[in-house]
Amino acid sequence: MGSSLGRLWRVLATGLSFALFGIGGVALRVLVFPLLALCVRHPGAHQRAARGAVSLSFRAFVGVMRLLGVLRYEARGLHKLARRGQLILANHPTLIDTVFLIAFVPNADCIVKGALSTNPFMRGPIRAAGYIRNDRGPDLVGDGIASLRAGGNLIIFPEGTRTPPGGAATLKRGAANIAVRGLRAVTPVVIRCDPPTLGKGDKWWHVPPRQAHFRIDVLDDIAVDDFVRDASEVVAARRLTDCLQQLFMKESQHHA
Repeated sequence: MGSSLGRLWRVLATGLSFALFGIGGVALRVLVFPLLALCVRHPGAHQRAARGAVSLSFRAFVGVMRLLGVLRYEARGLHKLARRGQLILANHPTLIDTVFLIAFVPNADCIVKGALSTNPFMRGPIRAAGYIRNDRGPDLVGDGIASLRAGGNLIIFPEGTRTPPGGAATLKRGAANIAVRGLRAVTPVVIRCDPPTLGKGDKWWHVPPRQAHFRIDVLDDIAVDDFVRDASEVVAARRLTDCLQQLFMKESQHHA
């Protein structure tokens, strides 16, 4: 009986959390960002301020979900994300991985689905923060490199979508191309969730039988020097992608 009531509460609390997320997105677009536009005139400073506002709101969202008992989390190595111009590559097991990372990464930039730019709840934050749309085609790699050179901390999920059930995912080479062509080290982040929730194909009300526990581990940087030495950009990107594929698979299996 207690278990059933607990699960029912988490369904209600999850729905409340996502409702608050949507309300927060609208509030940022209608109230916060117009105020920032009046107070901060310089485009670069305005963008950084907008990213800071999004980060604070996402951290508040994570805090609300924890307070309501929907989830708990632990993060290790967050100090490694406090630099400028980092290329942060993470696996993607759940719907809210982006929220977690933007909440804790200063001046975070990310690549988002182009369709979200018309979403009434997300279009305000996406436009104000200058997040990169994934429908940019050939310009996508150049946009990523420009973001890093401007001091943004670019978050990318090389899988391109959430990890399918079973954990087998094939990484795309776009992120590796940005690292290779921009000559940027990669900071891998491994995200785990036990029991699984909000995965690919899951509805928000498909809550697990007990509270979800998120663990975020920031690993040491991977330099690109060895990958680009005596190799074309195409070959170097393929090698780096293979390395990341093995790394994420190893970390997932090790802690399964």
